[in-house]
Amino acid sequence: MQVLIVEDDDAMASALGAAVASAGHKATRVSRGEDALLAHRKAEVILLDLGLPDLDGLEVLRKLRQVTQVPILILTARDDERSVVLGLRSGADDYLVKPVKLVELLARIEAVTRRAGRPGVGKPQNIVLGELDVDLDRRVATVGSRVLPLTATEFDLLALLARNAGSVVTREQILDALWGDAFLASSRSLDVHLTGLRSKLQLPGFIINVRGVGYRVEADPA
Repeated sequence: MQVLIVEDDDAMASALGAAVASAGHKATRVSRGEDALLAHRKAEVILLDLGLPDLDGLEVLRKLRQVTQVPILILTARDDERSVVLGLRSGADDYLVKPVKLVELLARIEAVTRRAGRPGVGKPQNIVLGELDVDLDRRVATVGSRVLPLTATEFDLLALLARNAGSVVTREQILDALWGDAFLASSRSLDVHLTGLRSKLQLPGFIINVRGVGYRVEADPA
């Protein structure tokens, strides 16, 4: 797998490259945001630092999301609530705060790429719930004639809830399915993606919050 590392700190970039290589992946490193916008085409996953010398990492993220849907993991020292929310709402699939354990980083990379490339062989490729149509094969969701501009993680969240329509999906099940580990993953990440999904669906009451447990969508919405 081709991993693009966007990191201006040489020591950090070297450590990330070694970790990626140890897992059998190929790493390409750039240190500037403008270079990332040119080098993303061959990448299958992108590790993006926010503190870049030429462009703010969030600006780079937004520009990348206009041209590619490959998984993007933010890896940064910014741990404030605003940066986390902005990063996830701008299209990041995951948000890790430095310093991060390299074993955890590799697990997160595997999780986001597994979600992005999940084949779904033998499973229904379309889920229809009232006006909502979720095309699992094309990874496109529509409400009536309106195509939803979902990020990769928002689509995976919607697909998970739709597959289990009528049943409660716990927060732990969602965190485990989307981020690969219910204990390492951030509940805050789930909250941000859920808010974004609800906003884009524009279907009030469709995703029901089962207090203290998880979420449910109706199997046969009115």
